[in-house]
Amino acid sequence: MNSVEVPGSEMPVRLGSEAHKALFCRTLLDTFNPYKPAVIDWPQLDAEARERLVSLPIWDIAVQTEGRARLHVASYAAVTRDPLLREAIELNAFEEGRHKNVLSNLVQAYGIALSPEPEYLTPRDPEWAFMLTGYSECIDSFFAFGLFESARRSGYFPPDLVNTFEPVMQEEARHILFFVNWAAWHRRTMPLWRRPWFELKVLGIWIVLVWERLRIARNVGHGVQDNNFTLSGAKSVSAEISVPQLIGLCLDENSRRMSAYDERLVRPAAVPALARLARRFMR
Repeated sequence: MNSVEVPGSEMPVRLGSEAHKALFCRTLLDTFNPYKPAVIDWPQLDAEARERLVSLPIWDIAVQTEGRARLHVASYAAVTRDPLLREAIELNAFEEGRHKNVLSNLVQAYGIALSPEPEYLTPRDPEWAFMLTGYSECIDSFFAFGLFESARRSGYFPPDLVNTFEPVMQEEARHILFFVNWAAWHRRTMPLWRRPWFELKVLGIWIVLVWERLRIARNVGHGVQDNNFTLSGAKSVSAEISVPQLIGLCLDENSRRMSAYDERLVRPAAVPALARLARRFMR
């Protein structure tokens, strides 16, 4: 499909066009939220709520994941020649770093001890690193949306804490929307001889991510912290909801968050489609 039709719109956007690039870049840039992590007023928690927060096995790797994401995205921005695209990717990198600052301030506010952070190494292949981060966020954010809403509904986290963290969740929605549109645009604008290598990269990244998450699934029940904080914390947050119900909630929240943006933009499709397929085989 070469264009995305909008009901009632007279201006469909052809994927891979200059208009498409301008639309997904301007969407990210124009929806920037200028909040400052240093001035976030973290709500006071009672002893029970604080213990639930502190006991989640996610904080070390959550901070480290955002640190790596910032470096991966920034490394690709540095080699991007198109000025508008580079500006948008630089903002993406800034926001990934800001997420790390938010998490660092959260653990400090509630007295959560962290292990020393590893050295963050500049990737040798910036495009691979950017794509690995992008596709990883497509998976993790889909489930994080549902887990976040599940925690809100169940009262696992107090409403004030949920509301304080909401801007970070919506930024993740913006990031994956930007990434999937970048991938659609990039695929259509590269020379034909480069496309097979690009598709091999995409396949390789999905193999890495699926293998990684299968390994995580085996470790979750044994208290092993791994390099994916969304899945590591899922068991704690979603204890009162079945897997099919959680998938349904993830689908609903993903649609709700994406509905805020221009309908001509491509939406993340692979993970929601796989989730619907998996749900069909569950009771």
